[in-house]
Amino acid sequence: QVHLEESGGGLVQAGGSLRLSCTASGLTFSSKSVGWFRQAPGKEREFVAISNGNGVGTLYGDSVKGRFTVARDNSGDMVYLQMNSLKPDDTAVYFCAVRSKESGSKWYWLTSDYDYWGQGTQVTISS
Repeated sequence: QVHLEESGGGLVQAGGSLRLSCTASGLTFSSKSVGWFRQAPGKEREFVAISNGNGVGTLYGDSVKGRFTVARDNSGDMVYLQMNSLKPDDTAVYFCAVRSKESGSKWYWLTSDYDYWGQGTQVTISS
């Protein structure tokens, strides 16, 4: 059984930073696309960032470009989302997700592209 778990959320002031982590059991992130998404109250789930299946390529949503960085650790079993210069609009529940099939260098940014999801971690940015 596959289980994803996010951690690292919390409450910070605008301009601050947080680092989210995503770990998995039941599968490895190696060669698979791992995405970060977020959902604010009353809004649809939004694409934030991707670490693609080659483990090197990254892609970001326009609202976080230049402020957020997605990375994998050397083992490939953990994916991070470093969030800097946080804004109140970044307040949301943040989810990590993984495609079950090897993804290569192709980009997947739709929620429907991902097979497994974590429960999410709350990020709240105060003004």
